[in-house]
Amino acid sequence: MHRPKAQIAALLASPEDTEQQFYEALQQGDLARLMAVWSDEDDVSCVLPGGPRVVGVGAIRATFEAVFSQANIAVTPERVRRVQTSDTAIHQVLERVHVEGPQGRQSAWVIATNVYLKTAMGWRLVVHHASPGTAHDMQEVVEEPATLH
Repeated sequence: MHRPKAQIAALLASPEDTEQQFYEALQQGDLARLMAVWSDEDDVSCVLPGGPRVVGVGAIRATFEAVFSQANIAVTPERVRRVQTSDTAIHQVLERVHVEGPQGRQSAWVIATNVYLKTAMGWRLVVHHASPGTAHDMQEVVEEPATLH
C-alpha cells in the first residue's frame, strides 16, 4: 500500500509513534511498512543479533526480506529507556522475541538501541542495533544517586 507523504509524516509524529510502527511492521512481517519508518539517508544502519552491520536502505530492506522469508517473528518491546533532544531520540529497548520457524517456536531476549532523527517527513529511524540478551536483563542495574552529607 502506498501512502501519501503527509500521511506517513502523521504516522511518524513522535519517536514513540515511529517505534510503534516499526514493531507493528515486524509483528506483521510487513516489509513496506517497516521500510517506511527508516530515514532515506545513505548511512542508516542496522545490526540484528549475531549479524553484521548492514548499511543503507537497500541492504536493510534485503536483510529484513530474508528474515521475513525464513520465519514468523513476534517482537514485543518490554521495557524502554528514552533520551531525547529537539531533533534526536535514543531508545534502549528490551525486546521479547518469539520466532516460529522450521525448528518450531523459539524465544529469546534482545537488547536493542533505536536512534531516531526528526525530519521533514516526521521522526525516522536511522539506527537499529540489537544484541542477544537474557531474562536477567529485565532487572536493570541502575546506579544509585550519591548522597551528599
